[in-house]
Amino acid sequence: MAFDEGQKRAIRHKEGPALVLAGPGSGKTTVITNRIRYLTEKAGVNPSSILVITFTRAAAREMRERYERMVPEGGGRVSFGTFHSVFFLILKLAYRYQASDIVREEQRTLFIREMLEKTELEAEDEAELVRSILSEISAVKGEGMRPEHYYPKSCSQEIFRRLYEGYENELRRRHLLDFDDMLSMCWELFSQRKDILGDWQEKDKYSLMEEFQDINRLEYEIVKMLALPENNLFIVGDDDQSIYRFRGAKPELMLGFEKDYPGAERILLGTNYRSRKPIVDAAGRLIVHNKTRFSKEIRAARGAGREVDLRVFKDQGEENLTIARELADYASMGIPYRDMAVIYRTNAGPRLLISKLMEYNIPFRMRDSLPNLYDHWISKNILAYIRAARGDRSRRNLLTIVNRPVRYISREALESEQVDWERVKAFYQDKAWMLDRIEQLEYDLRVLKNMAPAGAVNYIRKAVGYDDFLKEYARERKIQEEDLFQVLDSLQESAADFADFEAWTAHMDAYREQLAKQRQKEEEQADGVNLMTMHSSKGLEFQVVYILDANEGITPHHKAVLDPELEEERRMFYVAMTRAKERLHIFYVRERCHKKQTISRFAQEAMRCGD
Repeated sequence: MAFDEGQKRAIRHKEGPALVLAGPGSGKTTVITNRIRYLTEKAGVNPSSILVITFTRAAAREMRERYERMVPEGGGRVSFGTFHSVFFLILKLAYRYQASDIVREEQRTLFIREMLEKTELEAEDEAELVRSILSEISAVKGEGMRPEHYYPKSCSQEIFRRLYEGYENELRRRHLLDFDDMLSMCWELFSQRKDILGDWQEKDKYSLMEEFQDINRLEYEIVKMLALPENNLFIVGDDDQSIYRFRGAKPELMLGFEKDYPGAERILLGTNYRSRKPIVDAAGRLIVHNKTRFSKEIRAARGAGREVDLRVFKDQGEENLTIARELADYASMGIPYRDMAVIYRTNAGPRLLISKLMEYNIPFRMRDSLPNLYDHWISKNILAYIRAARGDRSRRNLLTIVNRPVRYISREALESEQVDWERVKAFYQDKAWMLDRIEQLEYDLRVLKNMAPAGAVNYIRKAVGYDDFLKEYARERKIQEEDLFQVLDSLQESAADFADFEAWTAHMDAYREQLAKQRQKEEEQADGVNLMTMHSSKGLEFQVVYILDANEGITPHHKAVLDPELEEERRMFYVAMTRAKERLHIFYVRERCHKKQTISRFAQEAMRCGD
């Protein structure tokens, strides 16, 4: 196999620290496996003294299998593993931990849920709140900081500290550890027991690491300890593809590597063997706008191809119809559906596209779970209003809406299974201001009764005051109101397609059933267009790629305000672009949910264009 100059330098690097900047499609796995072979066959290094660390089990398995195919005899003596598997092995030997001592994800969720019940914190979407809290606990532990020095996004500082301490106490009480404990306990063990550290340093004299841009601070500190005293630390990564800051990744650690190791050799794998030249050039024009990065020039090995296709559409309906038709056209040209992908910023992005693909009978596979719009708590609130207006006076249905917006109607006032408004008014007979509120609610329900779905949603939002309720909800919980209004806008847009509530609910039922069938079909079908978020697309490649909704506020996401956040958003767009081998389509719309939209700055930077 022929290697380019950068690959040769990386493969033949023997001792001391090395920083390998591996651009997209530059053959980093090939370089790592061939460097191991070079060390063992040419440099006389004992295979059992080589440690290869990856970020996922799948990557570790692939690396091991590729190496063992190259070196069938003796290949098994090289250690391959994830950070967590390596660190758990260290703890297992030191403290006799077993796999049964690792906390399960459902246990972590249960611990937080039980503690939340003892707080005054209320959430419409409890599952999302629990996920956010666990993510923030992980971030605090991964940084090795104290919870009192952390400002949480999911709840108040006082509640977060109680949840954090309660979670930690529950783990200790049950003699359990989570993945973050594996890092902190390993660091403590090595800090306190130099003899144990020395044994591991003697064993793993050569460390190779991929995806180094995704490392967190504690992982890096342990790796530095393990590499002493020879510092045979060979790190491979791409600072331009660091997109996991929300998981605790610190791209600045890679940028500071040469300060920690002043004698480190820097090697650029600057040839992209995956994508055609127009795609590589456009991606390069985009990423150069980031300031916090290594300057590098990436070249395309595969030469000229079709130009990147940037197109604008009137709205999402036109955009999704075009994608569905073109995917079918590509398939008729002989490109398998599995070699095509549609990539979007968040997993709420493809809802309308999925309906269109189902309509055109185009098979697809989803790498992320798609949230059903109609199952969101906001949608459930709106639909409960409409059901109430159409005669559903059940206590369960009305409890969903009587205080959204807040009317101060107590649960005790709705005492029977079927609510009688006269009895509710009798409950508040000595409070004229409460009677006014109840009568206003009755009036609103009468108005809503015969309205078309889109008009009803708009009336609930504006006249009833649901928009104001959401703004207050977002303010109290320190979350972005845009995220909530996106759900409302999508619901109202869906409602506009139906003349009456019966047709709309029939569509919701059919859509829910289609999603269930799709999940079942995905397990059976081998072929299908890949639908995925930008995060999930990392590490993959396809003949044809569509980037969906390249609009400001979507990509970059409206939450990204600070420079580091905007630079990470740009890296996500870069990752999405560089998944394409032959054809790259970037689509954006002029209108979403009846609101004017503008082209993403990233599309403009990549294509050097204006709107």
